[in-house]
Amino acid sequence: MRFSQALERISGTVVTGDPESLEVSQGITCDLLSEVMSHNGKADLWITVQSHSNIVAVALIVGVKAIILANGRDYNADTVQKARDENVLLVKSPLGGFELSGIFYEMLQG
Repeated sequence: MRFSQALERISGTVVTGDPESLEVSQGITCDLLSEVMSHNGKADLWITVQSHSNIVAVALIVGVKAIILANGRDYNADTVQKARDENVLLVKSPLGGFELSGIFYEMLQG
């Protein structure tokens, strides 16, 4: 599934990156960085409420290509700059993690 297909459904706002080029087949919803790291290579998409710059570093380590910040939160400036530098897609959504997970799960099931 192309990530861009979900943007409207999640009321997503792109902060950095290009959603058109991203294909999603797996995701993780988690706020604990070590748990995300234990899913190395198993997720294209990460839904979280963490907004600090360490999320970009973790995404790079595990191969996550897009991070969605849930609950209407905002990324800090350091995170945005690091994501731009490393070509990580950052999106924010007013929806909660549970709802976002459900939308992506439904879309991936076709």
